[in-house]
Amino acid sequence: MELYDFYTGRAFEAYHYFGAHETKQGFLFRTYAPGAERVLLIGEWNQWEGQKMEQKGRSGVYELCTADAQPGMMYKYKIFGADGSERDHCDPYGFQMELRPGTASIVTAASRYHFSDEKWMQQQNKGFDGPMNIYEVHLGSWKRKEDGSWYSYEELAPVLAEYAKENGYNYIELMPLSEHPADCSWGYQNTGFFAPTSRYGTPDGLRKLVDTCHEMGVGVLLDFVPVHFALDDYGLKQYDGTALYEYPHADVGESEWGSCNFMHSRGEVCSFLQSCAHYWLEEFHFDGLRMDAVSRLLYWQGDPARGVNHNAVRFLQRMNAGLRLLHPRAILIAEDSTDYPKVTAPVEYGGLGFDYKWDLGWMNDTLDYFKKTPEQRRSVYHQLTFSMMYFYQEHYLLPLSHDENVHGKATVLQKMFGAYEQKFPQARAFYLYMMMHPGKKLNFMGAEFGQLREWDEAREQDWPVCRYPIHDAFLHYIRELNHLYQTHDAFWQGEYNPAHFSWLDCASEADCTYTMLRAGAREKLVAVFHFSDERQPGYRLLMPGAGRLRLLLHSDWQRFGGDEEERSVRLKTGKKNELTLDLPPFSAQLFLWEETPLS
Repeated sequence: MELYDFYTGRAFEAYHYFGAHETKQGFLFRTYAPGAERVLLIGEWNQWEGQKMEQKGRSGVYELCTADAQPGMMYKYKIFGADGSERDHCDPYGFQMELRPGTASIVTAASRYHFSDEKWMQQQNKGFDGPMNIYEVHLGSWKRKEDGSWYSYEELAPVLAEYAKENGYNYIELMPLSEHPADCSWGYQNTGFFAPTSRYGTPDGLRKLVDTCHEMGVGVLLDFVPVHFALDDYGLKQYDGTALYEYPHADVGESEWGSCNFMHSRGEVCSFLQSCAHYWLEEFHFDGLRMDAVSRLLYWQGDPARGVNHNAVRFLQRMNAGLRLLHPRAILIAEDSTDYPKVTAPVEYGGLGFDYKWDLGWMNDTLDYFKKTPEQRRSVYHQLTFSMMYFYQEHYLLPLSHDENVHGKATVLQKMFGAYEQKFPQARAFYLYMMMHPGKKLNFMGAEFGQLREWDEAREQDWPVCRYPIHDAFLHYIRELNHLYQTHDAFWQGEYNPAHFSWLDCASEADCTYTMLRAGAREKLVAVFHFSDERQPGYRLLMPGAGRLRLLLHSDWQRFGGDEEERSVRLKTGKKNELTLDLPPFSAQLFLWEETPLS
């Protein structure tokens, strides 16, 4: 790495230069602390007394090589600031840290792990014309051991991959794994940006997890946090006695979450973050990154009224453009709640360079609709059609994430209107609506079996509820729906092309009915939704031509907990290409559309 590139925000491999690296003479330690008066390396091998690190000229880079440091030993930097401060910091570029409440970095030898996913990596793609059904997971609370302790990365690997595959998910998204001091931050307030959390084991253990998923045909995405960092004084805050990584002024320097905002106008900060993004993709073979809180980068404090943060926007563009060159097949996803334009347009065309953007408008409108009574739904009927008015402006992904299952919001199933028994049929119909709506899919763990308790990072999911017939039936419904999504190309082929979608009914306010048609390369699918609590016999549907509808899935079949007997259904269009259907309350039906060729 050239230091000039580091200073100017062009470096993507700063982690090869900074941190602790093994050489023939021992371990070479480097840290960047331009505002420091002096820096000591303290560790287990010198009884934490300290060895003086030398600055390379006036570069701000302090280094020391020692043969006494051995892999597995703990260390920190004792930094004396020009302001008279004296603080012990973990290594910003450290590859491993001790488990909280410990705060030291750990000397780590170069990995000798050999991946076996070469074929997967060669075939890796961004999935624009393929299925992308993402299962979002917090590793510490997906499953736990009988004594309440965490499983390791290696222990989770085959179980999690098999579960995702069995239930029709072809991607897993892991909530942040960078080292963090507080479990309750879920990994979104980091101290060790290059260190996989020690909660679940070692960096090579994480490599094994990703490798295992790839061997079983499941991609793995990682949450990445380029916006802010933890306040803990052993981390990045006031690293060299000055605001090196953060803004010096609290009005823009502190986030709404009580963390420090990165100052993206500094080239060294940009190099740190984009090197970190490259590190996770390169060293662990993640298939992509979901970048958290992008709105806080686009606008000052995430508030459009305060104006665009142009330095942060340029950082995003430079990072995404660089990652695209280094990892052309990796998937870059923005969690962005704003209407900032061209989030998923290429950087060379003035865009931000992401591949997908979370459609939080769809999420909010849809969940709000399903909270309402059937009578209220008539007056807000077009909350479910509005998303298609803007859908083709970006490459959208439909998220039902952890954020919709915590902090008093209730789980997705619990959000459904009505009493316990009413929630399940509505949720079954809701999830078919989600699958039929264009856009990639993301669902948070526990939703697949209808968890009713809000997520708690300190507990595993409520797996025992799967013993109850209604939850077991719901799990089997989601599983079958997910597998239909993966096997029928009309769900995803050309989904960002308006020619592949049409409403067949989006003007039945009084009945709360909707009908969509999706066209793939080989087939067409039609889904009929009825979100009222009253049965509607004799529903008349006008088709775009003559043909047949063959029923693939009914949300109200008895084996899913509904009332309808399962039977083979083929409906043929009559005069004026009309079809007549019976619509049970709170139901959805999925059909394969078989057109009759013109004679």
